[in-house]
Amino acid sequence: MKARITLLTLGVDDLERSVKFYRDGLGFATEGITGKEFEHGAVAFFDLQLGLKLAVFARGDLALDAGIAKSERSPTEFSIGHNVRSSAEVDAIMAQAKVAGAEIVKRAQKTFWGGYAGYFQDPDGHLWEIAWNPALLPAD
Repeated sequence: MKARITLLTLGVDDLERSVKFYRDGLGFATEGITGKEFEHGAVAFFDLQLGLKLAVFARGDLALDAGIAKSERSPTEFSIGHNVRSSAEVDAIMAQAKVAGAEIVKRAQKTFWGGYAGYFQDPDGHLWEIAWNPALLPAD
């Protein structure tokens, strides 16, 4: 298997609320909710970067699609990392996320590894790390 991720899907409790958070709050581009004509098929896709999309899909529908039981939220299972070019950009994104309705769980601060980072949770508890890491600067 080649290490090629093209889609990250988050199970959410309220699809409309998640679209509003990611589209209106964080500014992610989307065509909105699609697949409403299919039972258990409503989903929204957001463009992240070339070749990578984020999807939000009702948690119950995701469980049904995968053939597993719907489980409780677990925000410590994984985090989504968003690396930026400066500590000021970390602060700006953390502030934007808070205004959008995110819960700041760890304010941005200097890290033990020489960078600057903070964490927030989206309305469904998914954990995002916003980080400036001088060793992993984004290309854009």
